[in-house]
Amino acid sequence: MIRTRVLPRNRVTPVMNLITLVISLAAGIVVVGIIFAANDVDPFFALGKIFVGSFGSFYGFKETVTKAIPLMLVGTGLALAFRGKFWNIGAEGQLLAGAVVATWVALELGPGAPRYIVIPLMFIGGFIGGGLVGLLPAIFKIKFRINEIISTLMLNYIVAEFIQFLIVGPWKGKTQFGFPYTDDFVEAARIRLLPGSRIHAATLAVALLAVVLLTVMLYKTRSGYEIRVSGENPEAARYAGINFFRSALMMMMISGGLAGLAGVGEVGGVHHHLSYPYAISSGYGFTAIIVAWLARLNPAFVPFSALFFAGILVGGDAIQISLGLPAATVNIVNGILLFSLITGDFFLKNRVSLVRRRS
Repeated sequence: MIRTRVLPRNRVTPVMNLITLVISLAAGIVVVGIIFAANDVDPFFALGKIFVGSFGSFYGFKETVTKAIPLMLVGTGLALAFRGKFWNIGAEGQLLAGAVVATWVALELGPGAPRYIVIPLMFIGGFIGGGLVGLLPAIFKIKFRINEIISTLMLNYIVAEFIQFLIVGPWKGKTQFGFPYTDDFVEAARIRLLPGSRIHAATLAVALLAVVLLTVMLYKTRSGYEIRVSGENPEAARYAGINFFRSALMMMMISGGLAGLAGVGEVGGVHHHLSYPYAISSGYGFTAIIVAWLARLNPAFVPFSALFFAGILVGGDAIQISLGLPAATVNIVNGILLFSLITGDFFLKNRVSLVRRRS
């Protein structure tokens, strides 16, 4: 009788990591191509259209960078949380929470304060708003042993419903002709864009700074060392006296806070008002999970994976128009790529062999 035997690998080299990553992406793209072909769509044309739509023109590249900004912020925070084995699936809600607090600052302080005060307060408030929503699951897990996957996921819906309450209730704009939006932000509360684009420069700068700071923190500080040890070997972390409660709170405050900053960029730099949750975020909180995995949970690689998946989002819009494919096509592509990356990660960390059992 033959059975499967799975053993952990003793050592994973950078070369093995790179090869596994390339094979995983290639396998995912092949599966996507098969699905296109099964629906009578030329896979080479469709995949080429995605690439050309996102990177084949200056306009497409600018749109790709615009969508990469929130993915970079959220993906960097998720890479930190996942590295510490805290499964934060609530970045979407944390992003929306940051957008809510930033909107409050813009509506309350924007009309009477200068830009150099309003914009920083929007970012600070957005970070705090997203961070607080991130802290709740950490407290629930440590104090009440509630699974963080469930609690973070459920908070997404709570925050989304709260936004819908605000935009049809107390925050409904008096100048929006009955539409469920807040009033538009005044000029002092709008994040300036790079000329000829929708790239909100301040948020891009914050995202790149976050990548640098979290890379240094994770690999050059004691706090980062404790997070990595807690994630790689929880038993060793406990034996070494590492305070997991403190590490979890710090991870989720930072992870949620960075997602909140992405929400600030969306309402302050793109939309200029608070509206329906699906309009504020194109599923950035969920797509960023794949961004973090593609970056191998290393903040330094997140900008590249964020740009890659932003290209899929922009290119997905292009094939919807040119090929008449449904909007869910992009979600299918992202899901397949995530599955491929997780599968590749499993085989990278484990050796699988077939052994014959003696009767």
